[in-house]
Amino acid sequence: MDLRDFIARCEAAGELKRVKAEVDWNLELSHVAKLVEEKGGPALLFENIKDYNSPVFTGAFGTSRRLAIALGMPEDYSICDLAREWTKKTISELIPAQEVEDGPVTENVVEGNDVDLTMFPVPKFYPLDGGRYIGTAVFLVVRDPETGKINLGTYRMQMLDEKHCGVQILPGKRGDRILKKYKKMGKKMPAAAVIGCDPLLFLAGTLMQAGASEYDVVGSVRGEPAEIIVSDLTGLPIPASAEIVLEGEIDPDDLRPEGPFGEYTGYYTDELYQVKKKPCLAVKRILHRNNPILWATSVGRPVTDVHMLLSFTRTAALWSDLERMRIPGIQSVYVLPESAGRFWAIVSVKQMYPGHSAQVGNAVIATTTGSYGIKGVIVVDDDIAADDIPRVFWALAVRYNPLRDTEIIKRGRSTPLDPSLDPDSNKLITSRIIMDATIPYEWEKKPVEIKFDEATLAKVRERWKEYGID
Repeated sequence: MDLRDFIARCEAAGELKRVKAEVDWNLELSHVAKLVEEKGGPALLFENIKDYNSPVFTGAFGTSRRLAIALGMPEDYSICDLAREWTKKTISELIPAQEVEDGPVTENVVEGNDVDLTMFPVPKFYPLDGGRYIGTAVFLVVRDPETGKINLGTYRMQMLDEKHCGVQILPGKRGDRILKKYKKMGKKMPAAAVIGCDPLLFLAGTLMQAGASEYDVVGSVRGEPAEIIVSDLTGLPIPASAEIVLEGEIDPDDLRPEGPFGEYTGYYTDELYQVKKKPCLAVKRILHRNNPILWATSVGRPVTDVHMLLSFTRTAALWSDLERMRIPGIQSVYVLPESAGRFWAIVSVKQMYPGHSAQVGNAVIATTTGSYGIKGVIVVDDDIAADDIPRVFWALAVRYNPLRDTEIIKRGRSTPLDPSLDPDSNKLITSRIIMDATIPYEWEKKPVEIKFDEATLAKVRERWKEYGID
């Protein structure tokens, strides 16, 4: 699947609307996309952008149905269902990517003085943004100079001028660690920004899949190798069917002002008051398909397609982490899109011994996924699915005792994008809470739940049409 296949499948499923009226790239496009997204509407393909001849695609993952289409899974699957299938496919042997000579992305090659990022209809999203953002649905391909391993990382990218993009690589991220290695070596880091491709590659770029190539992870989900071209400019593997690839290098010492930008938290960070300098991609060559589709994603308060994406990827990654820890009884896992897709997690567990639920809660924040950003964990019994939010709140109401069932962890790794953290203190550290909303396993006298009589329930279901109740 490439981006055009995905768009076609969304359209066939009634999950896409083509916008043929002229729309301005300056604020108007993003506002239309955001309003549609907040109403749970379709993905949008803007075909008539003011001053441009190529389209912009937004809202890719706005519903779980579109996520399922991207994953090639049943369209009625919930995020929990999709994450479970992803986990099954990616904890086994992966399918290596396959190198090919060329592909659609090489239909157009722009080099040297002809490089001009303004050739694309790059949106400006909100009035306080520092500029136009070419990279919102983008991943950056880099290589670790010590291990040789490839990393696909999702970092926002501001178009600074015709040939440069600011790249927000946050401290501690794998891309930041790799860039520091190049700095120590006194070298520039080859890099390629990919905009528009198999949506699974973008999904994989947001995952923290330790030790695995994201290209290989996608191959295992698709059931066939991802096709890549090894660039003769950077030596990096790029998707053969990508829409746009920006190739170049990042000089660790060339930091330029980037931002501010309205983030997925629904807020600006403190850079609104003091613009910070970030790494910069110097674009040496542009590869793009004929009539390239610029894939963009709206930002702002939840729930947008970003939050659906983050919810899925973090749910899948967290579930995989817990599977690898061999903790028994895990029934379902859910990172809520309403929590900006990252800050709160729910786990359902079938308890097997005293302290089992507490073990699960602590395990979540000990995982690779949970250790970064998650600040709230709710554990529920196995009769409640992790994504059954009304039942989760029922458990918090009638099974959770705040004094007995609350654990506070004072220091944990955070994202500096969290607006709840004091801007004048360390924005890399947060506190966490674990809320155990299970009935203690060791209780001999457990609360007796009101339940249906199964024989009567079966009878009622048999006669349902007779009752004349819609």
